[in-house]
Amino acid sequence: MDVKSAFLNGDLKEEVYVKQPPGYVVNGQEHRVLRPEGMEPEARHGAEGDGVQAVESEHALNTRRAEHRQQVVGVYVDDLVITDASKKEIEAFKAQMKKTFRMSDLGLLTYYLGIEVEQRKDGITLCQSSYARKLLERSGMGECRPNKTPMEEKLKLSKDSKAGKVDATSYRSIVGGLRYLVHTRPDLARFMAEPRKDHQTAVQHILRYVAGTINHGIIYPRRSGEKANLIGYSDSDMGGNIDGRRSTSGMLFFLGGCAIAWQSMKQRIVALSTCEAEYVAVAAACCQAVWLRRLLREVTGKEPRAPVLRVDNTFAIELTKNPVLHDRSKHIDIRFHYIRECVAEGQVVLGHVHTAQQLADLLTKPLGQWRLPS
Repeated sequence: MDVKSAFLNGDLKEEVYVKQPPGYVVNGQEHRVLRPEGMEPEARHGAEGDGVQAVESEHALNTRRAEHRQQVVGVYVDDLVITDASKKEIEAFKAQMKKTFRMSDLGLLTYYLGIEVEQRKDGITLCQSSYARKLLERSGMGECRPNKTPMEEKLKLSKDSKAGKVDATSYRSIVGGLRYLVHTRPDLARFMAEPRKDHQTAVQHILRYVAGTINHGIIYPRRSGEKANLIGYSDSDMGGNIDGRRSTSGMLFFLGGCAIAWQSMKQRIVALSTCEAEYVAVAAACCQAVWLRRLLREVTGKEPRAPVLRVDNTFAIELTKNPVLHDRSKHIDIRFHYIRECVAEGQVVLGHVHTAQQLADLLTKPLGQWRLPS
């Protein structure tokens, strides 16, 4: 659903003044400003009387108790996405909203914020094919030869590259466009300050990979009666960044076997060992796991099981269980030891996984086609 004139129905908590817009300046009163007023202050509370409550863990989500179920309402500016197992309850909520706001009912969700949504009896598929095609055309690579992997294996890039400079504006535009694909693909964004030709070549390689996987997306199959468990994967390389020798953390979370959250980021410290790099990555993944569990609790109204976090480094796992700061950990910043408390209290369960089955590995380094986890 779409709220008409959403910005004209805001609840202003303070006085706001704006300049007279060009073309509407009153002669002789150029120094004056305008003071807008909230036209319907009660609009923000319009749905609360119908049992809608904001989710504390995620401000874009709201829940509404419907019979013995939780109805979930996602809000982005003036767009609403309503989910419920009962079509009757969805229609009832729409009718309630229309009494408070001027609404446009857009029907079954098929497109939202650049994401194509296909709903079938066996499940839901999310992809960004149309957006990816537009990005390829805008980059001049609409007819490029596809690649099977997003980056060359063992490729190392540096901000101190001696290769020739490229148009920074064009480079940033392409990378910025690629970043929007992280809704359905892993994260990327580097070398934005002073891009070079080898950086641009790497970006073009990614675009060729997008061209070869343009119809790829995420599938969420329908599984009635099956309880979905939260499982995460945490991994790290060791000093992969050749500029500052910082490691890269990668995390990937599944709910009922479906990917729901992923992240790839450079660590803020320089790890002194592989164990430390893995430990820092696990600490970050632990924070994400605790948040996801809390979010699930608020959305479903039920207490989910403790998330299982799979790590391929046994030393890092043992370090979370050992309360003594020995030689492996006495130099590690205390904030990373938060994971010990989570493990001790049963909020997160750590488990070992073989490197060959470490799915988060693809978020820490370029992998060859034969190395992709299965």
